[in-house]
Amino acid sequence: MATAFITGATSGIGRAIAVALSEAGYDVYAVGRNRPALEALRAERPNITPVAVDVTDRDAIEAALADLRVDVLINNAGIMPPLGNFADMKVSDIDATLEINLSAAILLTRLVLPKMRERQSGHILFTGSTAGHGSFANIAVYSAAKAAISGFVAGLKADTSGYGVRVTEIVCGRVETGLYKDILDEKARAAMYAGNVAVQPEDVARMVVAVLALPPNADVSRFDIVPTRPVSPSGTK
Repeated sequence: MATAFITGATSGIGRAIAVALSEAGYDVYAVGRNRPALEALRAERPNITPVAVDVTDRDAIEAALADLRVDVLINNAGIMPPLGNFADMKVSDIDATLEINLSAAILLTRLVLPKMRERQSGHILFTGSTAGHGSFANIAVYSAAKAAISGFVAGLKADTSGYGVRVTEIVCGRVETGLYKDILDEKARAAMYAGNVAVQPEDVARMVVAVLALPPNADVSRFDIVPTRPVSPSGTK
């Protein structure tokens, strides 16, 4: 049975991917900080193993990976800092955004990739965003982190192309998740997702399962998943 290691798995896209991969027969390790949410996930899907660690805790992540074969790594953990002009942004929010959305994904990949390279197989996916490929007001650092993920994916593909390791960037548009729950009130969130036009986490998960099901000779470098109907210009993951 192939093993998948998924960060940010307590809600939204990460949780949906964890459930979809468990249904597809993967042995899933679901990583997140919310232990009760992880336990609820395991109760729903017995082949999901909860890993209650912070992705920025390097020692804890390394310990979680000890003696674990990872066939699929999904770097999904991310945060959205408070919306606003960059000139007014707290330095602590800048640091957290870059550490969780970018540095943690790079360092986790560094832990997993050598064994994949040795085995000549494996697949690493990154949850990106349309914010990393366009200009949006009030999310400059978030956009920078997602743009950096895109650049890292491109470089990583060049480094792994001769070793049978596949790398994919998931470029999400407006997805109905809890990403904004701590920075927008209920009314603002309802307006953001009005009309049922947003992509659902389960839609992203279905695409991930489809990409992973391709034969080893086929690699999807990037897939964009965005609403069919128009959303406001600030529509990002």
